[in-house]
Amino acid sequence: MNPIENIHYAIGELAFVMASADGKIQQEERKLFHDIVAAEIHHKDSNFDISDIIFQILDKDNLLDAESNYKGAMAILKTNSHYLSPELKATTIIIAEKIAKAFQPVTDTENKFLARLKQDIEPLKGDPIYYESK
Repeated sequence: MNPIENIHYAIGELAFVMASADGKIQQEERKLFHDIVAAEIHHKDSNFDISDIIFQILDKDNLLDAESNYKGAMAILKTNSHYLSPELKATTIIIAEKIAKAFQPVTDTENKFLARLKQDIEPLKGDPIYYESK
């Protein structure tokens, strides 16, 4: 995958962390999860479908725990942060918040992941020469 696809994959993995923070993702959550991510991420200049990336995560046979998935997603974002625009950072947080709020109540674990995500993503700065040219 290229860096932009990697970033979208990481966003999907972070969304998955939020969705699974309160337990196993049920079928209705899976549909809603897909709809939220698809509605928030529109990448018109690419030849990949974000929903395919997200479902690659959901369909893994050996899913790790939420903490490991979180660390993996943040590592991907850091590695590819050169391509991370402020808008994409904001979208990542919006997706995580919407998924956390999709099925009430929002748990302490979800709130902790949200707070951590906001703190961890804030210092990541993309290259404006790259993302402003798109």
